Amino acid sequence: MNVSQDLSILHLILNASAVVQVVMAMLASVSFMSWYYIFRKWFTVKQAKSQTEQFERDFWSGGDLNSLYQSAVNDRHGAGSMERIFEAGFREFAKLRSQKNLDPKDIIDGSRRAMRATYQREIDNIDAHLAFLASVGSVSPYVGLFGTVWGIMHSFRGLSNVGQATLSAVAPGIAEALVATAIGLFAAIPAVVAYNRFSHEIDRLATRFESFMEEFSNILQRQMR
Repeated sequence: MNVSQDLSILHLILNASAVVQVVMAMLASVSFMSWYYIFRKWFTVKQAKSQTEQFERDFWSGGDLNSLYQSAVNDRHGAGSMERIFEAGFREFAKLRSQKNLDPKDIIDGSRRAMRATYQREIDNIDAHLAFLASVGSVSPYVGLFGTVWGIMHSFRGLSNVGQATLSAVAPGIAEALVATAIGLFAAIPAVVAYNRFSHEIDRLATRFESFMEEFSNILQRQMR
């Protein structure tokens, strides 16, 4: 068997020590899961941005708030995050306003609290599984490095039974160990890039939600006068 066959990636993986193979299998599984969450998060963030932009256009077009509220209630499953925040705030505002002897400030504060609670739930939903990508990005290189160190130790232990250590004797063991590090980096790099990108997009959405809550609270306050 020639050197190119001995050092092919598939051959190195199949002939690695048991511990290194376990490390490779773990990293491959984690990489597959991270790519699944990357695509899932991409669709989630894209949909949230699209729904937010659509609702902002409807809200600032000067339409009736009661009509917007009824539309949000009737299409609750298809409503976006900002629309659900609006629905929660307007529902609480209408409920408190119907009660007698309530201070206008208490009504606005109650509406704000309802929007804040819905805002937190929506951000938590959009932010789901983002911590997994962060963990994959930070831990995978070290797991791969552990497999590499173990593989090199295993390779050098095998050399103790060889009379003369040559490059051809050392190369396969070291190469199969380095494959673990390569797989660890393959799992970590996309996860880190995706985590940073999605974190930035979610922070921008959170800022838009917070600005809307303040602006909507001011509109409700003007209606109390």
